[in-house]
Amino acid sequence: MSMSDHHFSPAHGGRRALHWQCLALLCLCLTLSGCGINKIPTLDEKVKSAWSQVENQYQRRADLVPNLVETVKGYANQERETLTAVIEARSKATSIQVDADTLNNPEQMQQFQQAQRQLSGALSRLMAVSERYPDLKSNQNFLALQSQLEGTENRIAVARRDFIQAVEAYNTEIRTFPGSIWHKIMYSDLPIRENFEATAENAEQAPQVKF
Repeated sequence: MSMSDHHFSPAHGGRRALHWQCLALLCLCLTLSGCGINKIPTLDEKVKSAWSQVENQYQRRADLVPNLVETVKGYANQERETLTAVIEARSKATSIQVDADTLNNPEQMQQFQQAQRQLSGALSRLMAVSERYPDLKSNQNFLALQSQLEGTENRIAVARRDFIQAVEAYNTEIRTFPGSIWHKIMYSDLPIRENFEATAENAEQAPQVKF
């Protein structure tokens, strides 16, 4: 067998064909990637990540409540109605959880938001009550808790804003071209995501808890 016959053997030709097939497949993958085939799941993960931050900040606020209530109780125990309202609101807020599996459940989201709004309102009333107790206002522990609460409310506002933006980007992607095409072909199991709703004027802003 001559060298030329060996060079163009069927086995060698098969390897060359496989090589070109792999190269074509690689080019196709790169092309699809450039066309945004991975954008929808990427944006979906950003939504879930942003929601985790919202949950973390709400939990951080809930963790401050017991110490805050105990501190206020030491100076204003007669404000039982306000203190009880805060405790009950915290209990309800922590009992309603929205995780990645229920993030697209409108009813669950509304319940979660309502519970958090109730806690925000109860805390605001507690802070207003504290104005009537000068000794409480000057208590170092109370001042420290107040500062932490204020910082947490600001973090909640930022986390909510980031989540709203992440959901808007995701929903826009699956509703517009070419994302809508990829959604129908490959990601039809990913639904439109529920977003926060501003039910009161300036609801996206952090409550004021300063003295």
